[in-house]
Amino acid sequence: MDLTQLLAQYPHEENRLIDLLLDIQKQKNNHFISEQEIQMVAKHIGVSEAKVCSVISFYTLLSFHPRGRYVIQICRDIPCHINHSASIVGTLEQLLGIQMGQTTQNGLFSLEYSSCLGHCDAPPSMRIDGRTYVHLTPDKVKAIISEYRGRTP
Repeated sequence: MDLTQLLAQYPHEENRLIDLLLDIQKQKNNHFISEQEIQMVAKHIGVSEAKVCSVISFYTLLSFHPRGRYVIQICRDIPCHINHSASIVGTLEQLLGIQMGQTTQNGLFSLEYSSCLGHCDAPPSMRIDGRTYVHLTPDKVKAIISEYRGRTP
């Protein structure tokens, strides 16, 4: 579905901005909002481009830059930190061959930090493609990544 068709499904209301931006990203394998899309969304909703950009920059689910097909977000808040999220990050960096903030050469995975994922009772946690994983260990992470590698786009 092209952007014009997607915009037509949304009313000209600012309170639908986040939903619209998430839908735009969902339509694309590289999960980002382009400059042209920002302009079109601002015009459709009736807000400034700066407003759209401020929403994108605030929410970690949204991005200005192309990312991998699967965006891996690691919680960096205190409960996950004190429960060894650093070992999870290290395992992911080793498995994927990238550092935090990078995307694999094949465009399959991006690795980034996130604010609280809402599972402080089950740290450490990460989110991939909208699904949250909790009580992580290096072995669990290896199995999860293997599962995603086996999926066909």
